[in-house]
Amino acid sequence: MTQLSVNINKVALLRNARGGNIPDLVQFAVDCQEFGAQGITVHPRPDERHIRYADLSPLREAVRVEFNIEGFPSEHFLEKVLAVQPDQCTLVPDPPGVLTSDTGWDMWGNLEFLQQTVQKLQGAGIRTSLFCNPILRDVEGAKETGTDRIEFFTGQYASQFEENKEEAIAPHIAAGIRAAELGIDVNAGHDLNLKNLQFYAKNMPMLKEVSIGQALIADALYYSITNTIQMYRRLLV
Repeated sequence: MTQLSVNINKVALLRNARGGNIPDLVQFAVDCQEFGAQGITVHPRPDERHIRYADLSPLREAVRVEFNIEGFPSEHFLEKVLAVQPDQCTLVPDPPGVLTSDTGWDMWGNLEFLQQTVQKLQGAGIRTSLFCNPILRDVEGAKETGTDRIEFFTGQYASQFEENKEEAIAPHIAAGIRAAELGIDVNAGHDLNLKNLQFYAKNMPMLKEVSIGQALIADALYYSITNTIQMYRRLLV
């Protein structure tokens, strides 16, 4: 069964809007795991507009399910990740100031850099995942980096889903099959929601994990976080 990791960036954004500690980010993460989340994902950015680097250690201490830290592998980011020791680190090619992750790595153009970074994280016992476009050549480039997993960028799939879901998912299926042939595990994330998640998961039997934040937190405004996590979990069975 595909695992559900809840991205709590938007909860941190709400906290930061007024200062203080409401909502309590650590308590929210603990509650999410109690309500059925199988992982907690955070993505600290250089401006710390939502997740702060100071949040990482308290979250690491409190979270008992998989703890996944995403981000661009700057020296500062890697220093913090290595100190915190998450279960998984997902590397994304976000330049400073970007609003959200919107593409995977140019694997071949950054091959040496990614190889060195992956080795550094794996040497510390941290599983690595690389944000990846569903393109065969990129999957093959990911193999050369030595990464444990790739996370397919599903933004384009989500935008095309209503118009033609079979066409939208076709490159993901092909790239997922190639990843399995190469011995790379597959995660996915970006714009997955209650409408498009089940179709994606059912057509991607190699899928290990999805990371969902924006849609899930928005749905929780209507359904409560307790119910929302279970609604997403049911789509992954």
